[in-house]
Amino acid sequence: MGRLFGTNGVRGVVNRDLTAEKVMRLAAAAGALLGRDIAVGRDGRTSSPMLRDAAVSGLLSVGCRVHDAGELPTPALQHAVKHFGLDGGLMVTASHNPPEFNGVKVIAGDGVEVPRRREEEIESLFFGGGPELAPWNRVGTVRALDALEAYTEAVLSHVDRDAVREARLRVAIDPGNGVASLAAPAVARRLGCSVSTVNADIDGRFPGREPEPRPDDLDGLRALVEASGADVGVAFDGDGDRAIFVDERGEVHWGDRSFALVARDFLARNPGEAVATPVSSSRVVE
Repeated sequence: MGRLFGTNGVRGVVNRDLTAEKVMRLAAAAGALLGRDIAVGRDGRTSSPMLRDAAVSGLLSVGCRVHDAGELPTPALQHAVKHFGLDGGLMVTASHNPPEFNGVKVIAGDGVEVPRRREEEIESLFFGGGPELAPWNRVGTVRALDALEAYTEAVLSHVDRDAVREARLRVAIDPGNGVASLAAPAVARRLGCSVSTVNADIDGRFPGREPEPRPDDLDGLRALVEASGADVGVAFDGDGDRAIFVDERGEVHWGDRSFALVARDFLARNPGEAVATPVSSSRVVE
C-alpha cells in the first residue's frame, strides 16, 4: 500500500506532487471515514483556492455537510471543529514550507490532527479504489462557518484582559504575509495594545520573508520593534500555528523560552497537571 501522509499531513509541490485530483480523492476518503459534518479552511497560498475547491468537491461526493470556514489560521479551524461539535476538518495549507508547496491537514473531531492509525485507514481507502460515492439525491451541501470570531474569543478567554490593558503594551506583529494577519493584530487590539505590523498583507508568494519565521530572517520585525518602541514582537509562520518572539531589544527568543512561560502559566492555573515536551526541548523548560 502507498503512503500519503508525512509528519504533518499531506504535502507536496503543487501540480507536481499535489494535484487538485489527488486532493479531491483524499478528501473523499477522509470524509467517508470521519463523518458527515466536516469543516474546511485554507491559508493564503496562491494554490489554496484551487485545492480548497477540490477538497470540498471530494467531501460533497460522499455526502458530507461541508462547513466552509474560508481563509483562516490552522488553529482557528482546529478550534472550530471541536467548538462546533463537528466530525472533523480539512485544512489546505503547507504551513511553513516554501510558496510552491501546499498540503492538507486532516483534523479529528477533537480538534487535533488525526493519529497515524486513522491516516492508514484513509490511505487504505485512497489506494484501494476510493469510497462509495453518494447517489445524486444525497450529494452533500455547503454552508458558511464563522470560525474566526469563536477562535478569537477562545484565545481571549485564556488571558487576563484587565492586566494586559493596564500594561498598555506596544506590540509589533509580523504575520509573514500569512493568515495570522486575520487574527493576531485583532486579538492584540482587543486587549488594548498599540499594534504595529510588517508583512501583514496576505500574499501567497510570501514576498516579505520566507513562511518559516527563522531568527536570521526577522530583520523587518527587529526594525519595527526598534522604530515603534515595542515591548515585544512576534512573528508567525504561513498558517499561524507557530510563532517566535522578539524582546524590546530586538533579540530573538527561541520557542523553548516562550513555551516555558506558557507552561509556567498553565501549571499555575492547573496545579498538579503535567506538561509534556519533545526530547528536542532545551533545559530552559525544566
